[in-house]
Amino acid sequence: MNLNKVQIMLTNDDGIRSPGLWAAAAALEALGFVTVVAPREQSSGMGRSLPTTSDGIIKPEEVTVNDKTWTVYAVGGTPAQAVLHGALEVMQVKPALVVSGINYGENVGSGVTISGTVGAALEAASLGIPALAISLQTAVKEHLSYSKTVDFTAAAYFATYFSRLILERKMPEDVHVLKVDVPRDATPNTPWKITKVSQARYYDVFPPKKRDWNKPARIGYRMSRDLGKLDPDSDAYTLQVLGMVSVTPLSLNMTSRIDLKAFERSLKKGD
Repeated sequence: MNLNKVQIMLTNDDGIRSPGLWAAAAALEALGFVTVVAPREQSSGMGRSLPTTSDGIIKPEEVTVNDKTWTVYAVGGTPAQAVLHGALEVMQVKPALVVSGINYGENVGSGVTISGTVGAALEAASLGIPALAISLQTAVKEHLSYSKTVDFTAAAYFATYFSRLILERKMPEDVHVLKVDVPRDATPNTPWKITKVSQARYYDVFPPKKRDWNKPARIGYRMSRDLGKLDPDSDAYTLQVLGMVSVTPLSLNMTSRIDLKAFERSLKKGD
């Protein structure tokens, strides 16, 4: 693999100024040429949405990381839209890999489809581009922050480690995205494990405090208080209980893995 010619697109859902994004950029530079195309604004929780209200404005900006100045592209849109604009307008060639992250906060359990980090990676996969979605476990209070106290060193290492594997090895036919979740206290020596998405709700939601419905308010969320019954092979258990890096292969095929003909027959009984 000629690393100098490898084209990588880097995006995220925390926005173009996120320290997590820049930790990934600095690390991924060792693998090839990195083009950063990310949402102009904080865009957590956008999933794979493509709202018609996004303006689609693309603004080149300059960001200095480790004494090097990068020309980057801030997109007026969601993470998935940033990927589309990046692939269709910004980059002159199809990237060999799209990396989404490093996200403030883990993306595990049944809420994975809410994640803009994962949504951007799935959008890349829908274009036929292998993708990596990487997130770092943090406290809920840090999810929408650009906290400088969060250490992305280990997550940046694993972003590079798994990006290299994707570039060097062909993924199985039904693997379109690798979702990687890194424990908050991980080091480059922390073991990793292949997992499946937990069906448990990782975050509990709660309504706003009593208020006037005519005034803006936001549904809150907090870590679930009932994580004791997690599947030992799941992403949530691996991260939260074992303290290992969770690596989950995701597929664009959302069809339930059942016998479709048998299911059809069961629904037609009695017709």
